[in-house]
Amino acid sequence: MSELFRALVVNKDEHGYRAQIQDWSRDQLMDGDVLVRIAHSTVNYKDGLAVSGKGPIIRQFPMIPGIDLAGAVEESSSPDFAVGDKVLLNGYGVGEKHHGGFAQYARLKSEWLIPLPKTLDTEQAMAIGTAGYTAMLCVMALEHNGVTPDKGPVLVTGASGGVGGVAISLLSGLGYQVIASTGRMQESEYLQSLGATEIIDRAELGGPGKPLGKERWAAVVDSVGSQTLANALAHTSYGGAVAACGLAQGMDLPATVAPFILRGVTLAGIDSVMAPREKRILAWDRLAREMDLAKLTSISRLIGLDDLPEAAEAILAGTVRGRLVVDVNL
Repeated sequence: MSELFRALVVNKDEHGYRAQIQDWSRDQLMDGDVLVRIAHSTVNYKDGLAVSGKGPIIRQFPMIPGIDLAGAVEESSSPDFAVGDKVLLNGYGVGEKHHGGFAQYARLKSEWLIPLPKTLDTEQAMAIGTAGYTAMLCVMALEHNGVTPDKGPVLVTGASGGVGGVAISLLSGLGYQVIASTGRMQESEYLQSLGATEIIDRAELGGPGKPLGKERWAAVVDSVGSQTLANALAHTSYGGAVAACGLAQGMDLPATVAPFILRGVTLAGIDSVMAPREKRILAWDRLAREMDLAKLTSISRLIGLDDLPEAAEAILAGTVRGRLVVDVNL
């Protein structure tokens, strides 16, 4: 019989929806050409929905959630990876329709994996995680659309969350002035330590606004959506760009075309789940070079598999500062 390992498993049946720590066999894992011994994972908003059952994230049951993972190759029939290679994964439906990172092992398709940058260890990679990788994709989109530090400040919404924290750190390190929008003004000192030069209350952007407002920023990294994104667009300067990557406030966009046709604002959609492998490698290479790794300590906290149900509720309630890294062997 195959060696047993620990995993957080979600089931949905006549007994209801539940997440439990179970002992699993490698034989229970899904198909793939690479077996990874996982060292670390992380908790994203989507993971919170999956573990708690408060969103239709998981497509089949039972399922091991966890959209991120980092570890070492234990078995491989792929020419791209050898036993012992350090690898990481973000997205591709893992943790939704293919067993994911909240376990000590995962069997995966090699095309989903990328090499772990040599300057990062697995804990650091998961302190960055999908949130940080998404933040870098946002920065790359702003740069692609001509945003440079001399154009003016960049607004980061949802600033106390995972995407927000990494975005602030990256942008400030690249020389941008950063305005942080948060619903937790008590976190102002923390946000300033990451590089924000101005903090605004999310209430300024969270309610109904005008189609066009005063030009306040050259660009935006938005993980909130809904009315916040509409107001962020309305206050973006002529020729500016907005990178939209989340929906913490909602999926709707109660906006007009005014920012687009009167100010030439670009709205760039950011998808981290199915982004091409080449773009993923570029983003992670830049993260390894440009992320201030010293700041990862202040934006991350280590938990174990047993802590995941509580962590899922906390991240959905918006009470988590920064990133939660999961040591699957704790």
